[in-house]
Amino acid sequence: MNAAVRAVVRMGIYVKAKVYFVYEGYQGMVDGGDNIVEVSWESVSSILQVGGTVIGSARCKSFRTREGRLQAACNLVQRGITNLCVIGGDGSLTGANLFREEWNGLLEELAQNGKIDEEAVKKYAYLNIVGMVGSIDNDFCGTDMTIGTDSALHRIIEVVDAIMTTAQSHQRTFVLEVMGRHCGYLALVSALACGADWVFIPEYPPEEGWEDSMCVKLSENRARKKRLNIIIVAEGAIDCHNKPITSEKVKDLVVQRLGFDTRVTILGHVQRGGTPSAFDRILASRMGVEAVLALLEATPATPACVVSLSGNQAVRLPLMECVQMTQEVQKAMDEGRFLEAVKLRGRSFENNLNTYKLLSHKKPDAELPKTNFNVAVLNVGAPAAGMNAAVRAAVRVGITEGHKMFAVIDGFEGFSRGKIKEISWGDVGGWTGQGGSILGTKRTLPAKYLEKIADQMRTNNISALMVIGGFEAYESCLQLHEARSRFEEFCVPICVLPATISNNVPGTDFSIGADTALNAIVETCDRIKQSASGTKRRVFIIETMGGYCGYLANMGALAAGADAAYIFEEQFDIRELQANVEHLTEKMKTSIQRGLVLRNENCNENYTTDFIYQLYSEEGKGVFDCRKNVLGHMQQGGAPSPFDRNFGTKISAKAMQWISKKLKETYRKEGGKIFANNDDSVCLLGMRRRNLVFQPVAELKTETDFVHRIPKEQWWLKLRPLMKILAKYKTSYDVSDSGQLEHVAMHSPKEVETGAI
Repeated sequence: MNAAVRAVVRMGIYVKAKVYFVYEGYQGMVDGGDNIVEVSWESVSSILQVGGTVIGSARCKSFRTREGRLQAACNLVQRGITNLCVIGGDGSLTGANLFREEWNGLLEELAQNGKIDEEAVKKYAYLNIVGMVGSIDNDFCGTDMTIGTDSALHRIIEVVDAIMTTAQSHQRTFVLEVMGRHCGYLALVSALACGADWVFIPEYPPEEGWEDSMCVKLSENRARKKRLNIIIVAEGAIDCHNKPITSEKVKDLVVQRLGFDTRVTILGHVQRGGTPSAFDRILASRMGVEAVLALLEATPATPACVVSLSGNQAVRLPLMECVQMTQEVQKAMDEGRFLEAVKLRGRSFENNLNTYKLLSHKKPDAELPKTNFNVAVLNVGAPAAGMNAAVRAAVRVGITEGHKMFAVIDGFEGFSRGKIKEISWGDVGGWTGQGGSILGTKRTLPAKYLEKIADQMRTNNISALMVIGGFEAYESCLQLHEARSRFEEFCVPICVLPATISNNVPGTDFSIGADTALNAIVETCDRIKQSASGTKRRVFIIETMGGYCGYLANMGALAAGADAAYIFEEQFDIRELQANVEHLTEKMKTSIQRGLVLRNENCNENYTTDFIYQLYSEEGKGVFDCRKNVLGHMQQGGAPSPFDRNFGTKISAKAMQWISKKLKETYRKEGGKIFANNDDSVCLLGMRRRNLVFQPVAELKTETDFVHRIPKEQWWLKLRPLMKILAKYKTSYDVSDSGQLEHVAMHSPKEVETGAI
């Protein structure tokens, strides 16, 4: 929430508006006095990394009464406030909407009571409201992610990872209870992210006789030498008769029926606390700026709206449509229409549920289809967190679809040497939480081993390839595509999944591993900034990885609240460097104590990190001193973040289903083999704005700068001005990409771009 507060304040000041804090939520609005204070630029300095909210929040009984709202209106009018930005859940937002509807009547009543004059009634005739949804449950319809959800998932996954090590040593079963009274999002996504054995959520109660199925599943896992079982229970979990399923009940069941050593862990309010994740800070900063733009454009005729995220696109939705739909979900659950409740939760929730069901339960061999196709999976390029989650999903979905799955060790180099083996369902258990690449990965491209790789494809009868990796993976598949005329072994369906910390693969907004790297950078920046607290004024120059791609430097700067980010995509000269130094010097003369400057490793061959450090040191003499840090490979390691685990799992499952579809389409009965020769049989699966799209690699060639290994156009460059505005630069903000008011889509939208762009 603090990132959102900061963005609203700074964007408001940037558009020359007066900005006020209302402390303690609606209670502060009703009480007035020094609960409503005008704020300045510095008021929101250094709050980005703080959890909770610095302006406080409170449940307020008096705002539910007309008298309370009358008092609140009086307090706002006295200060000339007619634009409200409300950050909260559906209760807060519904209250705000009611306040807006009553506004005119409230002012007239105040005028009758002599509290305000007729002039004020005319001058402040309309109240504009924009909402941002802050809720860890992600229970608000119309938005893919609410502010706080990703951070709550970080807390849950940290706990699960820690519990896994102890459970594995002691052969224990753990029942974890997570928050979510009415919404199972946290339970579902954390189950997906840690490969839990069973999950209980309110929207999708287990079928009759679930007790037996669960116990069978747990004992089967033990028989397969799996030492630990993890069961995740949402606090609002119910059975199909709407009776609660508690974590204690689940524990007693396991102990009585199976005699397993079982422990319950209730996570409770740990999930609400801690430092916000990089994703949440960027989301909230984008939403905060969008909210100010929406308020500026609001007219008496536009309905109160919420700003939210759909895929990677900022959108505005009518507040009450979202609230009504959120209430519809609850109603559907109360009336036992559970399938409808899942649908109403939205496309992202439904996808998560279907993917979880696909990956957690292995059907008996007798029930699996047999396709006689062999599919190979390999990692190419540098390791990225989340690769293993993608391999696990590919293997399990492949087996479910009836294929034989093969794992290639050490990329194309290993492939050429015949390092390939069949891999089973159980082999990939527990892989989601592992960082790096378990299969091993090499940067080697296939071009110099084409003949040997073709031999291996023939020997092992490989009918399709899934290549998980960065820019090298994309280049490799281009090479295989171009070699088809010489080797018909490569005339098979091939799918690339983008996995690299640099996020420099064309055809996708995000790649697996970038979120984990971003969190590592932001966490380090927080620590570095804190190291200077109490010392005199200090500026840090920090070098990030990413090759020629400035994604990590730019987004890291946005999430850590940096003053500048130097990147290759936006050329800079000595004049800009000088302007930055002067800007920082001016800032440091105020109450601001610390400055942060990020530099991408290849942004300029002459203006090196040392050069920039020396320049700032010299120019800042007497005002601030300087330190430099090169972050290096710590950006590549670590356990994958919840986003990377889920993104990897979901796109990999989708890619595997695409491979199965292509195998059916390209199977030639007469020769009894696969022959895929079209461009659309070598694709890259990427996230584009709102949708996951399969794009032929041959078509992506025109979008690629091969010399610098980056896409020619990159979506995140549009967020550059955002970072500059939040760092107090005068710059122009391109509003063409801001959301237009849309309506809430009831059914899942088709796999195409929808809505206004």
